[in-house]
Amino acid sequence: MVGPAARAGSNGRGGREPMNDLHCPPAHLLEIDGRMLRTFLAVLEAGSVTAAAERLGLTQSAVSHALERLREVLGDPLFVKSGRGIAATARAEALAAPARQLLQDLEQLGRRPQFAPRHTELVLTVAANDFQRDLLLPPLQKRLTGQLKSLRLIVIPSRAPTAQMLRDGRCDLIVTPRPPEGSDILQKRLLTDRYVCFFDARKRAAPVTLADYLAARHITVAYEDGRRLEFDELLEARGLPRVVGVAVPNFGGIAAFLSGTDMLASLPSLMRLGPLGSFAGAPLPLSTPELSMYAVWHRRRHDDQAHAWLRGQLEEVAHEITAAVQA
Repeated sequence: MVGPAARAGSNGRGGREPMNDLHCPPAHLLEIDGRMLRTFLAVLEAGSVTAAAERLGLTQSAVSHALERLREVLGDPLFVKSGRGIAATARAEALAAPARQLLQDLEQLGRRPQFAPRHTELVLTVAANDFQRDLLLPPLQKRLTGQLKSLRLIVIPSRAPTAQMLRDGRCDLIVTPRPPEGSDILQKRLLTDRYVCFFDARKRAAPVTLADYLAARHITVAYEDGRRLEFDELLEARGLPRVVGVAVPNFGGIAAFLSGTDMLASLPSLMRLGPLGSFAGAPLPLSTPELSMYAVWHRRRHDDQAHAWLRGQLEEVAHEITAAVQA
């Protein structure tokens, strides 16, 4: 699109002259700063450089220097001698009101807006795979709906989450057990879980020994992009082979295949709060590391009041879920 700065005007001799950008003040006016305006108004109101210096807590030379810089930029003396004092020029009197407004605008620019949930309309995009999504985001949505003026929650699949998702603004938060890394990426652990063994108690008992466990058929999650659960990678690293009877692309497919079979599913224990609530669960006959879940965000969002409040709400949801499980 061609804008005003890209056009040219005729100089009357068949040539073209660049036109000033209509949206940008002349370059020399950009040299005006808040100190110059504050000094100008102090001299105008106090009626002398000496009195203005006392009011501002500056030396007379500092006030005179700031005033001289403003005179050079504006091309006007601003104040002239009048008897034993000084008098403002017509230009100075005309500048008083806009100078005060500019200072107020500068103060407003530096003032952080206060976040008030009940008066706020928010759109929140969260990247999460189905386990994290179903565990945390429905209670988060219910919690936020009662506190915000309006909320639109958008959930996208995180797959293998990357820092670029946050850098590009594709999402505001990522909820994942495997947080991406980067000097501009921040994270907070929401909760800690452990792997357990789920099974249909109508068809079999819990495996007692590691040999019983490895001899069984198993159902697990294998993502479309070839990624596997951290637990499956751990078993392979330890040289513990299993017979995988079914591999599904997400956690939501486990229950339908597990029901009515003698297979085992080694999954996060918190899944009993969702689709695996009707299945029996037992400790695994082998040691496994804890499974942590994280909230991840970009550094540019860190000090945003609304974003910080949302992160706090998500932490509260995670704490409530943990407390409910431990009760």
